[in-house]
This record gives sequence, structure tokens and C-alpha cells, in this order.
Amino acid sequence: MANDEFEARRDRLQRTLSEREAAERAEAERANTSALAGYAAAFRLSTEFISAIAVGVVIGFALDWWLGTTPWLAIAFLMLGFVAGVLNVLRSAGLIQSPQPGKRPPAR
Repeated sequence: MANDEFEARRDRLQRTLSEREAAERAEAERANTSALAGYAAAFRLSTEFISAIAVGVVIGFALDWWLGTTPWLAIAFLMLGFVAGVLNVLRSAGLIQSPQPGKRPPAR
């Protein structure tokens, strides 16, 4: 009789332990997925920012070379690229709305 009770209790504990281990694995998987999503978003935002600055500098140098105004247009377009990069990051992060009404996200 005592053996049957111990075996029933052991089976019940084994089931509980299995359920908790499965829940812990699922939680760890969710945490890992959200961390990877965060890294991906950070990489995307930094890429948008740096590419806007690079495009501004390239356009500025090209115009300087063409018009012979070195380095003034490169400096001006560097600043414009910086501003464009900041605006792109803010739009992507959802902190400001897109200027085009059709592309605006729904209000929260």
C-alpha cells in the first residue's frame, strides 16, 4: 500500500517537474527571440542613420567637385544627411509620424 502511494506521488511530481521545465524552456525561447529582435532593430536604425550621413557627404563632395566650391557643399550636405538620418531613426522608432498621410501608422 505504501509503495503504491509513493509511486503515485513520484509520478505526480514527475509530471509537475516536466510541465515546469517545458514552461521554463518556452520562456527562455521567448526571451531569446525578443533579444534578437531588439538587436535587429538597433542594427537597422544605426544602418539607416549612417547611410543617410554617407549619402549626404557623397552628394556634397560630388557637387563640390562639379561646382568647384570645396568644402562648403560637402559640409552643408553632411549636416543635411545628419538631420535626415535623425528623422529616419525617429520615424522608424515610431516617435514621430511620417509626413505622408497614407503611410502613417494608426494612432495609439
